Amino acid sequence: MDLSIKTSLKENRLHGNEQFPLAAYWIDQNVVGAPILDCHWHSEMEFFFCMQGEVLFQVDTDYYVVKAGEAIFIDSGEIHTGHSHHNATCMYGAVVFDPQLLASAGYDVIQAEYVAPLFDRTRSFPRHIKPQSRWEKQLLDTLKNILSHCDQQDLGYELSIKSLLLHMLQTILPEGRHTNRSNRELHDHTKTIRLKKVISYIQTNYNHPLKISQIAEQIPMSDGQFCRFFKSMTRQTPIEYVNSYRIRRACELLLDPSNKISTVALDVGFDHMSYFVKVFRQQMNCTPSEYRKKMLVHSVEHTS
Repeated sequence: MDLSIKTSLKENRLHGNEQFPLAAYWIDQNVVGAPILDCHWHSEMEFFFCMQGEVLFQVDTDYYVVKAGEAIFIDSGEIHTGHSHHNATCMYGAVVFDPQLLASAGYDVIQAEYVAPLFDRTRSFPRHIKPQSRWEKQLLDTLKNILSHCDQQDLGYELSIKSLLLHMLQTILPEGRHTNRSNRELHDHTKTIRLKKVISYIQTNYNHPLKISQIAEQIPMSDGQFCRFFKSMTRQTPIEYVNSYRIRRACELLLDPSNKISTVALDVGFDHMSYFVKVFRQQMNCTPSEYRKKMLVHSVEHTS
């Protein structure tokens, strides 16, 4: 199990491996009011399953309140983020996979009739999956089964997971169960493209001093206009997002005991140690040293 106290999915990582491009993540967010998933996107598809609490989930420009026992599907390239709803802590599991995992070696009937429509979004999974009908409950049960196989990783678990994903495709075949997302409104698409450009700039330059004006120039917008745009799209101010991203990167560096905490702070863009500790505590509900101890203990328990 890939478990974290609060580390969101990393956009530029390989989920799984080249032979089996799928990975599952379990995240327990115990800091009330903090984002549970920073705004990001990736080329893979993703199922997000809420196990506990409620999440206000954003996909591109749409918002969904996801309750325990419900799921969200994210298509390739879609910006998404999540915040705890009603100030509740939450726990969730995510399955991130390259759709090529389902592709056939040749252009057979499975590829042509069932997998290709998923690639071009003419027959995609419903966005918000709730346990309202028999077939939706079936999708959710299958998703929980996939998460269980990812956790246990018994011999041949890859076979089980691939067959379960294909079974989910079969479940949405009838009309009224799948969604055509091949056409997107130009206005919303333009806003999404702008946000992607800004986020890419932040993720490339987070370890250097960043001014609002520098980030706003990437679109371009005035400072005030940009701050309003960014907050409307992410529910975070640009500074909140930059700090959150820096803390995520710091969490990764802290897993290496040889990295000094003061060096980690500088490496992720914090000039002052006291401010780094303050922001870290706000987001992680512990100090950097406490976080390192917790994660190292967990690592020892997991490998023993």
